[in-house]
Amino acid sequence: MTIERQIVKDQLLRYYHQMVLIREFEGESYRQYMQKNIRGFLHAYSGQEAVGVGIIGELENQDYVVSHYRDHGHAIAKGVNVNSVMAELFGKSTGTSRGKGGSMHLFDVGKRFMGGYAIVAGQIPIAVGLSLAAKEIDKEAIVVCFLGDGAMQEGEFHESMNLSSIWKLPLLFVIENNLYGMGADVAQTLAIHDEIYKFANGYKMASDKVDGMDLFEVRAAAQKAIGLVRSGEGPYLLEAQTYRFRGHSISDPANYRPEIEVSYWMSRDPIEMLKTRLIKEDMVSQEDLDAIHKLVESEIVEAVNFAEKSPFPSADELYQNVVSGSGE
Repeated sequence: MTIERQIVKDQLLRYYHQMVLIREFEGESYRQYMQKNIRGFLHAYSGQEAVGVGIIGELENQDYVVSHYRDHGHAIAKGVNVNSVMAELFGKSTGTSRGKGGSMHLFDVGKRFMGGYAIVAGQIPIAVGLSLAAKEIDKEAIVVCFLGDGAMQEGEFHESMNLSSIWKLPLLFVIENNLYGMGADVAQTLAIHDEIYKFANGYKMASDKVDGMDLFEVRAAAQKAIGLVRSGEGPYLLEAQTYRFRGHSISDPANYRPEIEVSYWMSRDPIEMLKTRLIKEDMVSQEDLDAIHKLVESEIVEAVNFAEKSPFPSADELYQNVVSGSGE
């Protein structure tokens, strides 16, 4: 498929900027984790950038995104401030969740980024409820729910698929199939692992599969899926075949993955694929791309400085935003 000529240069550079920003953000997060400025769990989105950017880039401002615990990339693609994201990873009060959520619980209501969730599949019922509210109240909005292939083994996934189909909800399920649920190979855990998008057939739901390493393939699939969901056709399931370049979390050496497999997917780096295509088809210049890398470098430096200089939450924050009972 040739690059659609109607995509203007500014849009192409914006996509490239977002993907590079996510990649460099994750790289810096790893460095800060090693320096113990970031604690707890940290799950990098490196390698999967084309999925988040390609799909979220096709949404309108009023649309909602619900994510999983590998949520940094989705938040940045939705426009959440990078400084605030980094501050949240540092546990600072200027973070997206005031330093109380950390890596897996980014949140920005203003951007309609409705959270990352640490419990596997825990975000899916929330997306169903949100899309039901959107259908009944906020009729112009749709909801995109990102999940991994591992979440498909949870009961919430199937319950949510069933309800969303019955109610014809404006909900797009995006399965980021990176071939592993933690260290478990999808081929060993799902009966139809080679065509998991066909799970949708059992719920009378439209579905498709896309190369999640190719931004333009993802974008085309997103346009089709979002168009159907927005038109009232009901929910849609899109499987994006992708690969995480790091282990399940930063502390995971991922020794369970064959070297030949890792090498193959690394050769299909979505950023390098996009860069090569943009230059080859003369859509942008090398100077344009170099300028973006320079910009991203300064953005990352600014984000770290912001996080370092921000204060930790005060002790009385322990009692804020907590639901309490009657005391009986």
